[in-house]
Amino acid sequence: MGDGDEELVRRWEREQECLKQRLVEEDTEAWQKNPNFSGLHRVGGVDLSFIKGDEVSACAQLVVLSYPDMELLYECSEMVTLSAPYIAGFLAFREAPPLLQLLQRLEREQPSLMPQVLFVDGNGLFHYREFGLACHLGVLSDLPCVGVAKNLLQVQGVAKTDEHLSQISALKKAGDTFPLTAASGRTLGQALRSSNSSTKPIYVSVGHRISLDTAVHLTHSCCRYRVPEPIRQADMRSREYLRTHFPPTSSE
Repeated sequence: MGDGDEELVRRWEREQECLKQRLVEEDTEAWQKNPNFSGLHRVGGVDLSFIKGDEVSACAQLVVLSYPDMELLYECSEMVTLSAPYIAGFLAFREAPPLLQLLQRLEREQPSLMPQVLFVDGNGLFHYREFGLACHLGVLSDLPCVGVAKNLLQVQGVAKTDEHLSQISALKKAGDTFPLTAASGRTLGQALRSSNSSTKPIYVSVGHRISLDTAVHLTHSCCRYRVPEPIRQADMRSREYLRTHFPPTSSE
């Protein structure tokens, strides 16, 4: 890491600390307090997909689905150029700006379709400094946000140990969970078995304006397969956009 990067990291750390002051880790909406999430009608999902071999050009994707039916209400795919470098622990500074722009465009053009909660393909509180992409995007958009990761971030004393693997094998049915507890003793998220057909859990953590329990129950209620439908749809549609507009060459 050069001097320029070190200066950038210091600036990002300060910015992250400022944003973290605004983070809300509890339920703020009436629908969150209802056992059936009555009053929740629109759930959003965001994702970025990259062209193979290109770390700068990506397709930023936003989808909004109806709840609880998971019917598509809105989608937007946009090619973006990521200008910030990738530095571990600061992914949000690279990925949040284009995703935020998609949300701002929706708010301008079709405000009635704004999601009431946003699922983010990445971590929230379950992060090196307890402020991952889902927290960053949540605070900047001021939307309730849930971070859902497909792979375990080995952070704050949480690791793929034998104990972790035995906890996974103890998840017998969809809806079963176990806590992701940091070395400090703080619970930063939950591993969730999201479907009976998949034995691999997903890792759910608070992004903003939602409690962990609500985040886990809501995530489970949005899963038809292993990954919650808003994120699955965003991922599928961004990949499809890249396949259509940037087909792989025959030499690949």
